[in-house]
Amino acid sequence: MSKHVAIVGATGAVGDELLRILAERDFPVASLRPLASARSAGKTVTFKGESVTVEELTKDSFTGIDIAFFSAGGSISKALAAPAVESGAVVIDNTSHFRMKDGIPLVVPEVNPEATHKHMGLIANPNCSTIIMAVPVWPLFKAFRLKRIAVSTYQAVSGAGAAGLEELERQTRQHVAGEPITKEKFAYPVVHNVFSHDSAVDPDTGRNVEEQKMIDETAKIFATDKLGVSATCIRVPVPRTHCESINLEFAEAVTPEQVREVLAAAPGIKIVDDRAANHFPMPTEASNQDDVLVGRIRQDSSRPDGRGIDLFVAGDQIRKGAATNAVQIAELL
Repeated sequence: MSKHVAIVGATGAVGDELLRILAERDFPVASLRPLASARSAGKTVTFKGESVTVEELTKDSFTGIDIAFFSAGGSISKALAAPAVESGAVVIDNTSHFRMKDGIPLVVPEVNPEATHKHMGLIANPNCSTIIMAVPVWPLFKAFRLKRIAVSTYQAVSGAGAAGLEELERQTRQHVAGEPITKEKFAYPVVHNVFSHDSAVDPDTGRNVEEQKMIDETAKIFATDKLGVSATCIRVPVPRTHCESINLEFAEAVTPEQVREVLAAAPGIKIVDDRAANHFPMPTEASNQDDVLVGRIRQDSSRPDGRGIDLFVAGDQIRKGAATNAVQIAELL
């Protein structure tokens, strides 16, 4: 059952996490082929305590590979996913390029694992914010008649890659030293600030790309066009882990106790909901975890008919929002 595995983008943040999670979950790796750009070729990555040399990524890199994880940007996936599939590999793509293509499964293992086996050589990994929302919302969607989701995200800077994290660290040092704040990755200062997600805004709808992803991908993953989704995506000065405030509207009255019971039995979820101690999901506790933390489970006071529920969740966007979800897909294969 051992598999020959390639990681495209092995020197990046998600690539590094993939290596760690493959080892943690004892995935049956017969051989590992880390792949990256020419400038990174010759470097080494660590897998299970051993150094493995990074090879230059080309269209011929996939001979003998069973599973190829792609985490190097949409343009790379567009150019090289097909050659990888033609070489006999199953591609698990972490970019947005294939997510909404017809015939390509978009998979969150806790939600639609059966879709994995409908692949034609390529499986898409959803957007991190979509995954973190889908894990707790799906069991409620199944248990009750869910009509609408309104979600606001609080997204960590590392969701924009290593450059986003470096920007927060640099600006924090500058602020402490009383120096001018310099901007490189983001249009606005990150330190002591929040701003709309740094993806392009559609001039007609007013939605940014991240918000549209949550709308479109949720419909595909849940296999329904009857669920309303409204998303507002915001960048916050947090190094790692996205949080989301989720308001749910049901077709019938639902109590917080019913919600808590359903979520307690659902996979991939840890309930953190201590009202007495005012202890709820937060990035410092969700970071480096695979479970999505769920709390602030309460009735929506604006709905006296009892058909509204509020939640607050936190999920590590590099792990469950990217690398762990991809490895779980490989496990399903």
